[in-house]
Amino acid sequence: MKKLLVTGGAGFLGYHICNQLSKQFKEVIVVDIAEAEKKEYPKNTKFYVLDITNKQKLDEVIKKEKPELVVHAAAALPLYTKKRIYQVNVSGTKNVLQSSLENKVERVVHISSTAVYGVPKKHPIYETDKLVGVGPYGETKIIAEHLCNQYRKKGLLVPIIRPKTFIGTGRLGVFQILYDWVEFGARIPIVGNGKNHYQLLDVEDLVNAIYLALVSNAKLSDDAFNVGAGEFHTVYEDVSELCNYAKSGAKVIRTPAKAIKLALMIFEAMKLSPLYKWVYGTADTDSFVSTEKIQNQLKWHPKYSNSQALIKSYQWYLDNKDNLGGTGVTHRVAWSQGILGIFKKMSRIF
Repeated sequence: MKKLLVTGGAGFLGYHICNQLSKQFKEVIVVDIAEAEKKEYPKNTKFYVLDITNKQKLDEVIKKEKPELVVHAAAALPLYTKKRIYQVNVSGTKNVLQSSLENKVERVVHISSTAVYGVPKKHPIYETDKLVGVGPYGETKIIAEHLCNQYRKKGLLVPIIRPKTFIGTGRLGVFQILYDWVEFGARIPIVGNGKNHYQLLDVEDLVNAIYLALVSNAKLSDDAFNVGAGEFHTVYEDVSELCNYAKSGAKVIRTPAKAIKLALMIFEAMKLSPLYKWVYGTADTDSFVSTEKIQNQLKWHPKYSNSQALIKSYQWYLDNKDNLGGTGVTHRVAWSQGILGIFKKMSRIF
Protein backbone atom coordinates (compact mmCIF):
# COMPACT_ATOMS: atom_id res chain seq x y z
CA MET A 1 0.00 0.00 0.00
CA LYS A 2 1.13 3.54 -0.75
CA LYS A 3 1.49 6.64 1.41
CA LEU A 4 -0.70 9.69 0.77
CA LEU A 5 0.21 13.24 1.77
CA VAL A 6 -2.59 15.81 2.01
CA THR A 7 -1.80 19.53 2.12
CA GLY A 8 -4.55 21.46 3.88
CA GLY A 9 -5.35 18.24 5.72
CA ALA A 10 -6.78 20.05 8.75
CA GLY A 11 -9.38 21.82 6.61
CA PHE A 12 -12.89 20.74 5.67
CA LEU A 13 -11.93 18.88 2.51
CA GLY A 14 -8.69 17.53 3.99
CA TYR A 15 -10.57 16.08 6.95
CA HIS A 16 -12.92 14.21 4.62
CA ILE A 17 -10.10 12.98 2.38
CA CYS A 18 -8.25 11.51 5.36
CA ASN A 19 -11.30 9.85 6.88
CA GLN A 20 -12.85 8.58 3.67
CA LEU A 21 -9.66 7.24 2.09
CA SER A 22 -7.58 6.12 5.09
CA LYS A 23 -8.19 2.41 4.48
CA GLN A 24 -6.94 2.74 0.91
CA PHE A 25 -3.45 3.81 2.01
CA LYS A 26 -0.71 2.57 4.29
CA GLU A 27 -0.45 5.97 5.90
CA VAL A 28 -1.97 9.42 5.47
CA ILE A 29 0.23 12.43 6.21
CA VAL A 30 -1.49 15.71 7.07
CA VAL A 31 0.34 18.95 6.33
CA ASP A 32 -1.39 22.14 7.42
CA ILE A 33 -0.60 25.52 8.94
CA ALA A 34 -3.31 24.81 11.53
CA GLU A 35 -3.25 22.15 14.22
CA ALA A 36 -5.65 19.32 13.36
CA GLU A 37 -7.97 17.72 15.91
CA LYS A 38 -6.11 14.41 15.96
CA LYS A 39 -8.93 12.51 17.63
CA GLU A 40 -11.10 13.19 14.56
CA TYR A 41 -8.67 11.36 12.25
CA PRO A 42 -7.92 7.67 11.59
CA LYS A 43 -5.11 5.93 13.49
CA ASN A 44 -2.86 5.71 10.43
CA THR A 45 -2.63 9.52 10.15
CA LYS A 46 0.51 11.53 10.88
CA PHE A 47 0.51 15.28 11.41
CA TYR A 48 2.88 18.10 10.52
CA VAL A 49 2.13 21.74 11.27
CA LEU A 50 3.83 23.87 8.64
CA ASP A 51 3.20 26.56 6.05
CA ILE A 52 3.54 25.32 2.45
CA THR A 53 5.06 28.68 1.53
CA ASN A 54 8.12 27.45 3.47
CA LYS A 55 9.68 25.09 0.92
CA GLN A 56 12.51 24.01 3.19
CA LYS A 57 10.10 22.69 5.83
CA LEU A 58 7.92 21.08 3.17
CA ASP A 59 10.97 19.38 1.64
CA GLU A 60 11.94 17.99 5.03
CA VAL A 61 8.56 16.32 5.47
CA ILE A 62 8.36 14.88 1.96
CA LYS A 63 11.94 13.58 2.13
CA LYS A 64 11.28 11.99 5.51
CA GLU A 65 7.87 10.45 4.77
CA LYS A 66 8.40 9.57 1.09
CA PRO A 67 4.74 9.67 0.00
CA GLU A 68 4.03 8.22 -3.42
CA LEU A 69 0.89 10.34 -3.83
CA VAL A 70 -0.08 13.91 -2.89
CA VAL A 71 -3.41 15.72 -2.78
CA HIS A 72 -2.80 19.46 -2.81
CA ALA A 73 -5.91 20.84 -1.11
CA ALA A 74 -4.33 23.73 0.81
CA ALA A 75 -5.61 27.14 -0.28
CA ALA A 76 -6.17 30.63 1.07
CA LEU A 77 -9.87 31.39 0.66
CA PRO A 78 -11.40 34.69 -0.53
CA LEU A 79 -11.75 36.08 3.01
CA TYR A 80 -7.95 36.14 3.37
CA THR A 81 -5.88 39.17 2.31
CA LYS A 82 -4.81 39.46 -1.32
CA LYS A 83 -1.18 39.08 -0.31
CA ARG A 84 -1.84 35.87 1.61
CA ILE A 85 -3.99 34.44 -1.18
CA TYR A 86 -1.14 34.90 -3.67
CA GLN A 87 1.43 33.50 -1.22
CA VAL A 88 -0.48 30.29 -0.54
CA ASN A 89 -2.26 29.66 -3.82
CA VAL A 90 0.66 30.51 -6.11
CA SER A 91 3.95 30.26 -4.21
CA GLY A 92 2.65 27.44 -2.03
CA THR A 93 1.43 25.47 -5.04
CA LYS A 94 4.78 25.88 -6.79
CA ASN A 95 6.54 24.60 -3.66
CA VAL A 96 4.31 21.51 -3.51
CA LEU A 97 4.88 20.74 -7.19
CA GLN A 98 8.64 21.35 -7.10
CA SER A 99 9.18 19.36 -3.92
CA SER A 100 7.08 16.51 -5.32
CA LEU A 101 9.11 16.50 -8.54
CA GLU A 102 12.44 16.58 -6.69
CA ASN A 103 11.40 13.75 -4.37
CA LYS A 104 9.96 11.51 -7.08
CA VAL A 105 6.30 11.66 -5.98
CA GLU A 106 4.28 9.65 -8.51
CA ARG A 107 1.23 11.90 -8.72
CA VAL A 108 -0.08 15.21 -7.34
CA VAL A 109 -3.83 15.81 -7.50
CA HIS A 110 -4.36 19.57 -7.49
CA ILE A 111 -7.66 20.87 -6.11
CA SER A 112 -8.61 23.89 -8.17
CA SER A 113 -12.07 25.48 -8.40
CA THR A 114 -14.80 26.35 -10.88
CA ALA A 115 -14.00 29.94 -9.90
CA VAL A 116 -11.47 29.73 -12.75
CA TYR A 117 -14.38 30.21 -15.17
CA GLY A 118 -15.38 33.59 -13.75
CA VAL A 119 -19.04 34.38 -14.49
CA PRO A 120 -19.67 32.65 -17.83
CA LYS A 121 -22.62 33.53 -20.03
CA LYS A 122 -23.33 30.02 -21.29
CA HIS A 123 -23.98 26.73 -19.53
CA PRO A 124 -23.06 24.03 -18.92
CA ILE A 125 -19.40 24.94 -18.54
CA TYR A 126 -16.86 22.61 -20.10
CA GLU A 127 -13.20 22.13 -19.18
CA THR A 128 -12.19 23.69 -22.49
CA ASP A 129 -14.03 26.95 -21.82
CA LYS A 130 -12.08 30.16 -21.27
CA LEU A 131 -10.53 30.73 -17.83
CA VAL A 132 -11.39 34.14 -16.38
CA GLY A 133 -10.41 34.87 -12.80
CA VAL A 134 -12.64 37.05 -10.62
CA GLY A 135 -10.78 38.57 -7.68
CA PRO A 136 -7.52 37.34 -6.13
CA TYR A 137 -8.87 33.85 -5.41
CA GLY A 138 -10.02 33.18 -8.97
CA GLU A 139 -6.87 34.75 -10.41
CA THR A 140 -4.55 32.63 -8.27
CA LYS A 141 -6.41 29.43 -9.04
CA ILE A 142 -5.78 30.03 -12.74
CA ILE A 143 -2.09 30.77 -12.13
CA ALA A 144 -1.84 27.59 -10.05
CA GLU A 145 -3.29 25.56 -12.92
CA HIS A 146 -0.72 27.06 -15.29
CA LEU A 147 1.96 25.89 -12.85
CA CYS A 148 0.46 22.40 -12.91
CA ASN A 149 0.69 22.38 -16.70
CA GLN A 150 4.34 23.46 -16.52
CA TYR A 151 5.19 20.63 -14.15
CA ARG A 152 3.44 18.10 -16.38
CA LYS A 153 5.96 19.03 -19.05
CA LYS A 154 8.71 18.29 -16.51
CA GLY A 155 7.36 14.76 -16.06
CA LEU A 156 5.09 15.11 -13.03
CA LEU A 157 1.62 13.59 -13.23
CA VAL A 158 -0.84 16.31 -12.11
CA PRO A 159 -4.58 15.66 -12.38
CA ILE A 160 -6.62 18.84 -11.74
CA ILE A 161 -10.03 18.74 -10.03
CA ARG A 162 -12.35 21.73 -10.46
CA PRO A 163 -15.16 21.22 -7.92
CA LYS A 164 -18.34 23.21 -7.62
CA THR A 165 -19.12 24.64 -4.19
CA PHE A 166 -19.01 21.56 -1.97
CA ILE A 167 -20.82 20.89 1.26
CA GLY A 168 -21.26 18.02 3.69
CA THR A 169 -20.83 17.02 7.31
CA GLY A 170 -18.61 19.57 8.99
CA ARG A 171 -19.11 22.31 6.40
CA LEU A 172 -19.83 25.65 8.06
CA GLY A 173 -18.67 29.02 6.70
CA VAL A 174 -21.32 30.71 4.59
CA PHE A 175 -23.57 27.64 4.80
CA GLN A 176 -23.69 27.87 8.59
CA ILE A 177 -25.36 31.25 8.10
CA LEU A 178 -28.00 29.63 5.88
CA TYR A 179 -28.54 26.76 8.35
CA ASP A 180 -28.84 29.20 11.27
CA TRP A 181 -31.50 31.19 9.43
CA VAL A 182 -33.40 28.03 8.46
CA GLU A 183 -33.35 26.69 12.02
CA PHE A 184 -34.50 30.10 13.30
CA GLY A 185 -37.52 29.94 11.01
CA ALA A 186 -36.50 33.07 9.14
CA ARG A 187 -37.55 34.18 5.73
CA ILE A 188 -34.61 33.25 3.55
CA PRO A 189 -33.94 36.00 0.98
CA ILE A 190 -32.49 34.70 -2.26
CA VAL A 191 -30.92 37.11 -4.72
CA GLY A 192 -33.36 37.57 -7.60
CA ASN A 193 -36.27 35.29 -8.50
CA GLY A 194 -34.48 32.02 -7.71
CA LYS A 195 -35.16 30.54 -11.13
CA ASN A 196 -31.45 30.13 -11.84
CA HIS A 197 -29.73 26.76 -11.49
CA TYR A 198 -26.78 26.73 -9.05
CA GLN A 199 -25.04 23.36 -8.89
CA LEU A 200 -23.53 22.21 -5.61
CA LEU A 201 -21.50 19.10 -4.72
CA ASP A 202 -21.45 16.74 -1.75
CA VAL A 203 -17.95 16.39 -0.30
CA GLU A 204 -18.29 12.60 -0.28
CA ASP A 205 -18.74 12.66 -4.06
CA LEU A 206 -15.77 15.03 -4.36
CA VAL A 207 -13.50 12.71 -2.38
CA ASN A 208 -14.53 9.82 -4.62
CA ALA A 209 -13.47 11.91 -7.63
CA ILE A 210 -10.14 12.70 -5.98
CA TYR A 211 -9.54 9.01 -5.28
CA LEU A 212 -10.16 8.11 -8.91
CA ALA A 213 -7.74 10.85 -9.97
CA LEU A 214 -5.16 9.31 -7.64
CA VAL A 215 -5.42 5.74 -8.86
CA SER A 216 -6.79 5.76 -12.42
CA ASN A 217 -4.79 5.15 -15.57
CA ALA A 218 -2.12 7.84 -15.94
CA LYS A 219 -3.05 8.86 -19.48
CA LEU A 220 -6.74 9.19 -18.59
CA SER A 221 -6.26 11.03 -15.29
CA ASP A 222 -3.55 13.55 -16.24
CA ASP A 223 -6.14 16.14 -17.18
CA ALA A 224 -8.52 18.76 -15.75
CA PHE A 225 -11.96 17.64 -14.57
CA ASN A 226 -15.14 19.44 -13.53
CA VAL A 227 -16.98 17.88 -10.58
CA GLY A 228 -20.53 18.74 -9.53
CA ALA A 229 -23.86 17.25 -8.49
CA GLY A 230 -25.65 15.24 -11.14
CA GLU A 231 -29.13 16.36 -10.04
CA PHE A 232 -29.95 19.96 -9.19
CA HIS A 233 -32.99 22.18 -9.61
CA THR A 234 -33.53 25.93 -9.32
CA VAL A 235 -32.15 27.76 -6.30
CA TYR A 236 -35.71 28.42 -5.14
CA GLU A 237 -36.62 24.74 -5.36
CA ASP A 238 -33.45 23.39 -3.71
CA VAL A 239 -33.52 25.83 -0.76
CA SER A 240 -37.27 25.26 -0.38
CA GLU A 241 -36.57 21.52 -0.08
CA LEU A 242 -34.25 22.31 2.82
CA CYS A 243 -36.87 24.53 4.48
CA ASN A 244 -39.51 21.83 4.09
CA TYR A 245 -37.19 19.32 5.73
CA ALA A 246 -36.44 21.67 8.63
CA LYS A 247 -40.13 22.23 9.50
CA SER A 248 -39.08 25.41 11.33
CA GLY A 249 -41.36 27.82 9.51
CA ALA A 250 -38.50 29.05 7.35
CA LYS A 251 -39.43 29.89 3.79
CA VAL A 252 -37.74 31.30 0.73
CA ILE A 253 -38.55 34.81 -0.46
CA ARG A 254 -37.53 36.39 -3.77
CA THR A 255 -35.79 39.77 -3.79
CA PRO A 256 -34.82 42.42 -6.37
CA ALA A 257 -31.34 41.32 -7.40
CA LYS A 258 -29.82 44.73 -8.13
CA ALA A 259 -30.92 46.26 -4.83
CA ILE A 260 -29.76 43.29 -2.75
CA LYS A 261 -26.38 43.12 -4.51
CA LEU A 262 -25.83 46.84 -3.99
CA ALA A 263 -26.67 46.54 -0.30
CA LEU A 264 -24.36 43.55 0.15
CA MET A 265 -21.57 45.33 -1.70
CA ILE A 266 -21.90 48.30 0.68
CA PHE A 267 -22.00 46.01 3.73
CA GLU A 268 -18.90 44.19 2.49
CA ALA A 269 -17.02 47.45 1.92
CA MET A 270 -17.95 48.55 5.45
CA LYS A 271 -16.88 45.14 6.81
CA LEU A 272 -20.37 44.58 8.20
CA SER A 273 -21.03 41.37 6.26
CA PRO A 274 -18.95 38.20 5.66
CA LEU A 275 -20.44 37.71 2.19
CA TYR A 276 -17.85 38.54 -0.46
CA LYS A 277 -18.54 39.45 -4.08
CA TRP A 278 -18.13 35.95 -5.49
CA VAL A 279 -20.96 34.74 -3.20
CA TYR A 280 -23.56 37.43 -3.81
CA GLY A 281 -22.40 38.50 -7.28
CA THR A 282 -23.21 35.13 -8.85
CA ALA A 283 -26.14 34.15 -6.63
CA ASP A 284 -28.80 35.04 -9.21
CA THR A 285 -27.04 33.58 -12.24
CA ASP A 286 -26.86 30.05 -13.60
CA SER A 287 -23.77 28.21 -12.45
CA PHE A 288 -23.34 24.59 -13.46
CA VAL A 289 -20.70 22.52 -15.16
CA SER A 290 -20.62 19.49 -17.38
CA THR A 291 -19.21 16.40 -15.65
CA GLU A 292 -19.21 14.25 -18.79
CA LYS A 293 -15.44 14.17 -18.96
CA ILE A 294 -14.77 12.73 -15.51
CA GLN A 295 -17.67 10.32 -15.87
CA ASN A 296 -16.37 9.03 -19.19
CA GLN A 297 -12.63 9.00 -18.46
CA LEU A 298 -12.54 8.07 -14.77
CA LYS A 299 -15.98 6.42 -14.41
CA TRP A 300 -17.01 8.79 -11.62
CA HIS A 301 -20.71 9.09 -10.74
CA PRO A 302 -22.19 11.37 -8.04
CA LYS A 303 -24.50 9.94 -5.37
CA TYR A 304 -26.10 13.09 -3.97
CA SER A 305 -28.35 15.75 -5.49
CA ASN A 306 -28.22 19.41 -4.42
CA SER A 307 -31.11 19.07 -1.98
CA GLN A 308 -29.82 15.79 -0.52
CA ALA A 309 -26.41 17.34 0.10
CA LEU A 310 -27.99 20.42 1.73
CA ILE A 311 -30.21 18.34 3.98
CA LYS A 312 -27.37 16.03 5.05
CA SER A 313 -25.16 18.99 5.87
CA TYR A 314 -27.96 20.81 7.71
CA GLN A 315 -28.76 17.77 9.85
CA TRP A 316 -25.10 17.51 10.86
CA TYR A 317 -25.23 21.18 11.83
CA LEU A 318 -28.27 20.56 14.06
CA ASP A 319 -26.60 17.57 15.70
CA ASN A 320 -23.36 19.45 16.40
CA LYS A 321 -24.25 23.14 16.73
CA ASP A 322 -23.63 23.24 20.50
CA ASN A 323 -19.99 22.23 20.04
CA LEU A 324 -18.92 24.40 17.11
CA GLY A 325 -16.65 26.80 18.98
CA GLY A 326 -15.92 30.35 17.80
CA THR A 327 -15.92 32.09 14.45
CA GLY A 328 -13.23 32.38 11.78
CA VAL A 329 -12.64 32.50 8.03
CA THR A 330 -12.37 28.84 7.01
CA HIS A 331 -15.05 26.36 5.92
CA ARG A 332 -14.82 24.40 9.18
CA VAL A 333 -15.88 27.24 11.47
CA ALA A 334 -18.86 29.55 11.62
CA TRP A 335 -18.53 33.01 10.11
CA SER A 336 -19.55 36.06 12.10
CA GLN A 337 -22.82 37.22 10.54
CA GLY A 338 -22.36 40.89 11.33
CA ILE A 339 -25.31 42.94 10.15
CA LEU A 340 -26.93 39.83 8.66
CA GLY A 341 -27.72 38.66 12.19
CA ILE A 342 -29.89 41.73 12.67
CA PHE A 343 -31.75 41.09 9.42
CA LYS A 344 -32.31 37.49 10.49
CA LYS A 345 -34.17 38.61 13.61
CA MET A 346 -36.14 41.20 11.66
CA SER A 347 -37.15 38.65 9.00
CA ARG A 348 -39.82 37.09 11.19
CA ILE A 349 -41.38 40.47 11.93
CA PHE A 350 -42.05 41.39 8.31
